[in-house]
Amino acid sequence: MKTIPKILASLLISIATISFAGPATVYFNGDILTMEGDSPRYVEAVLVKDDKITFVGDMKAALVEAGTNANMYDLKGHTLLPGFIDTWGHFALIAQDTFGVNLAYFSKNPPKTKQQLIDKLRKEGNPFNGWIVGTGYSETLLSDGAITLVELDQAFPDTPVLIENISTLTGMVNSAGLKKLRITTATKAVNGFIPVDPKTGRLTGDLIGMPYLNAVAKAVGKYSQDLTFESYRKAEKLYISNGFTTAQSYEATITDMRNMRLAVDRGIVTLDLIALPTFDVVDQLLKTNPNYQFGIYSKGDRGFKVAGIQVPTDGAPQLRLAYFTKPYLDTTGFAKDWRGFAYYPQSLIDKYIKLAYQKNIQYFGYSNGDAGIDMTLAAIDKVVKETGITDDRRTVIAHSFFARDDQLEGYKKNNIMAVMMPNGTWLYGDVYPKTLGAERANNLNPLKSAHAKGVITALHNDTPSSGPSALFSVWSAVNRQTVSGNTLGPEQRVDPYLALKGFTSNAAYLYREEGKKGTITAGKLADLVELDQNPLKVDPMSIKDIHVVQTIKAGNAL
Repeated sequence: MKTIPKILASLLISIATISFAGPATVYFNGDILTMEGDSPRYVEAVLVKDDKITFVGDMKAALVEAGTNANMYDLKGHTLLPGFIDTWGHFALIAQDTFGVNLAYFSKNPPKTKQQLIDKLRKEGNPFNGWIVGTGYSETLLSDGAITLVELDQAFPDTPVLIENISTLTGMVNSAGLKKLRITTATKAVNGFIPVDPKTGRLTGDLIGMPYLNAVAKAVGKYSQDLTFESYRKAEKLYISNGFTTAQSYEATITDMRNMRLAVDRGIVTLDLIALPTFDVVDQLLKTNPNYQFGIYSKGDRGFKVAGIQVPTDGAPQLRLAYFTKPYLDTTGFAKDWRGFAYYPQSLIDKYIKLAYQKNIQYFGYSNGDAGIDMTLAAIDKVVKETGITDDRRTVIAHSFFARDDQLEGYKKNNIMAVMMPNGTWLYGDVYPKTLGAERANNLNPLKSAHAKGVITALHNDTPSSGPSALFSVWSAVNRQTVSGNTLGPEQRVDPYLALKGFTSNAAYLYREEGKKGTITAGKLADLVELDQNPLKVDPMSIKDIHVVQTIKAGNAL
């Protein structure tokens, strides 16, 4: 007798599900670019039911599949693409930066002179933790050169000011800030530099490497979880406005990961969030739980996940910190035959690549100069020979700025993805010929060579180290134009379709999500972005001017 009520209850649940499920949506009348395959493929219509893409094809079949009461979304000639996927970024740092004044080239009314920068700090700077903080500063974009300590002191004689360079590895503080940080000419720099003017013997206010990062930590200080979540909402808006449906936060701390998971679980953040901790943080995770699950979303096919382990070898080439096999051409301020330096000994790189391969944890290397890349490649070669593991682990070398041709052969041999930052060409392309010489400079971000050798490539912005626009990065990869308007290494330019794959299908592949995201394919999540123009059909120089009309996450317009 109890069976009938159970069947009745089941029927009622089924009816309720049918009654209250949202109607399907048909997207049509635009360039629907699926990003499937090695060449562009367009379809007439896409059908989305609830959170999934359920049909891709011609309009007539889509209408039949949709049934009655379907929503009809007229693209009006716009372009529909898979939602953009962040392969290397600083979600938590972007959030933290919302406490300061955005001085970057991608800010609203970016400063073009030193006076405009000071005026922007005065007008928009609300002291946080007693400091005025400016973010995204780039001296190369100011027509009258770099701001000096004297100029900063004149504008802010009493209030501590911290100006964060767009590189996120260096910055400047005024005298009031130096005093608050207790930095003097006698302060010893560890893993970085505290420059002193050789003419005056006084501090310049510049901080490089760990002295800078320590200054940021002290200036920003600790703040509440509520304030953290508020900053996450602001960061998410930035991602959404640029068409991203998945965001990443590398160098994530234990606290970052806890907060990001909570933000996703509580619905504070709608995007999928991916954390990427450094090796020392991974040690903590494994110490607490030897079977810690990497690469698994908290909500099945979405939510929050910890991707793997990040291990850096060297620093930023524009600061002459990247590690090279041959010296920099310009070694001013450094030792003779300066080649940069390795952050860690080879033994440490070997240790964590072995850990990653043995425990099947995805490995994210971070290498800039060719000597840094050599370190990562040597460690991978060693572990493959020792373990015999040759399957595709989706191993990544992020940046890969100056990968040589012979190194790209190593990428291909060991199934290593090259994840490059084309905006570096625009931001620093005028610097590298002077510091590295024409041959090395022209090989910056060798996307064309990597693709020709069969290396799978993806793109990233490394925001806030460059702007958050995927389309600007695509433009940079296609045109390789520098700030001054020069073209750097035209032989490494790629076509717009391959560049777009770097934020869509190849980006999904990087995270082992090619079955869930990255293309407009039936059965995948309805993560989509609508653009006002087609990047494949406009003048290549106009790609950066394309606007995001809307971003759709799991079928919902954000």
